[in-house]
Amino acid sequence: MTNTIVPVILCGGSGTRLWPLSREQYPKQLLSLINENTLLQATVERLYQQSSEFELKLDSPVIVTNENHRFLVAEQLREIDRADAKILLEPCGKNTAPALCIAANYIAEQDPNAIMLVMPADHVIQNETAFLRAIVEGLLQLDDKHLGTFGIVPNAPETGFGYIKLGKKVTENISTISQFIEKPDLQAAEQFVASGEYLWNSGMFLFSAQAWLDAIKHFRHDIYQACNAAYREKTVDMDFIRVDKAQFEACPSESIDYAVMEHVADVVGDESGFSGTVVSLDAGWSDIGSWESLWSISEKDASGNVLKGDVYIEDTNDSMIFTDGRVVSVIGLSEIIVIDTPDAVLVADKKASQTVKNIVGQLANDKRSEIITHRRVFRPWGSYESIDNGDRFQVKRIVVNCGARLSLQMHHHRAEHWIVVKGTAKVTRGEDVFLLSENESTYIPLGVKHRLENPGTIPLEIIEVQSGTYLGEDDIVRYQDEYGRKE
Repeated sequence: MTNTIVPVILCGGSGTRLWPLSREQYPKQLLSLINENTLLQATVERLYQQSSEFELKLDSPVIVTNENHRFLVAEQLREIDRADAKILLEPCGKNTAPALCIAANYIAEQDPNAIMLVMPADHVIQNETAFLRAIVEGLLQLDDKHLGTFGIVPNAPETGFGYIKLGKKVTENISTISQFIEKPDLQAAEQFVASGEYLWNSGMFLFSAQAWLDAIKHFRHDIYQACNAAYREKTVDMDFIRVDKAQFEACPSESIDYAVMEHVADVVGDESGFSGTVVSLDAGWSDIGSWESLWSISEKDASGNVLKGDVYIEDTNDSMIFTDGRVVSVIGLSEIIVIDTPDAVLVADKKASQTVKNIVGQLANDKRSEIITHRRVFRPWGSYESIDNGDRFQVKRIVVNCGARLSLQMHHHRAEHWIVVKGTAKVTRGEDVFLLSENESTYIPLGVKHRLENPGTIPLEIIEVQSGTYLGEDDIVRYQDEYGRKE
């Protein structure tokens, strides 16, 4: 097949095993964990920086993401000159099959024969040439009823991955799918790896938009129907496509594997005419499912340590130590994880790092905000960070991007003092509109409509001092907003 390839990047998930760096509102796919690019950016760029050896015919990417992450995703795509990407928004998480149905509906409107290359946004692939070569091999197998996936050649008996048992050989690197197997215990995983007949299930797929829609309609008509209804009632908001919330919420939650791919395995013997193959991929793949897995693929010093930030060590080896601000020192320890953020610290045995999710569960039960946001909170116009707070006061550092502005708003319970420390601020306060330069300030009384804007060419930074009886973020009445938030 030589049809156009549309990269479909599934950018959901919360990455709880990488807490406290990964949070609900800033998950791991939006973090720079390996190099300067975030995992989302790396997923996009590995395709568009291909050499002339491959010459894949690529269309603009389609990103499926959470409503709450839309502006972060859009900004990260803009940073790598991929503002042409189409961003589809899920009103709630329903697993990968419904997410893919949304993307397939959009792509089929443009070209039903376009090939969907489906990839999670949070994977690392170190050998990009091997990955591109595997895509080319997979393309040769496709037809209007063929569904392809990629299986990772295992290098260890991992119990955190699902496995694909290989069926009949099609080519040297491609086989039919004998069976999908859930995450095994250690003994079974050891047997799988020793046999050479199993691959890790990567969660990456290759098929035409129409083939997917036909398959999901045949195997899971309920998902097909709900997603079609949700897409038909879509709305376009700025650069985003929103599907209908009520219709999408009614959709069953299911993975791509359970909904479709397991039905085309050899052991099922389905007579619908759909078939499936798996391409063996040995390309330095990792899903970064834990701090230990991140350590394993990161560049290390002579003692096997991965260090980031202001770190000092003595007699320490095979460890990962990150700090986002403070000096962190470690002495006389081996195989540990230390992650220091402004509002939370994790210290763990490296081998136990998979169980970080249990701590996140405890924090969730206690309704702790540390699993939801960082101290620095991103907004479509910039960010804010709480510097200090106490009874009836809070101090924030606010950064407004060039040309951006906050909503026209009012607070019932707090007044605000603004001090400009960098850039120029355009301030609306009641009926007055005026400019503030560095070292100038103003006061916003309780109950007065106000707006902050950055008319300049450098980021605007202000210190905001709030005072009042209630200082929660929900004490905002919006009158005008450029970002589609509720008034």
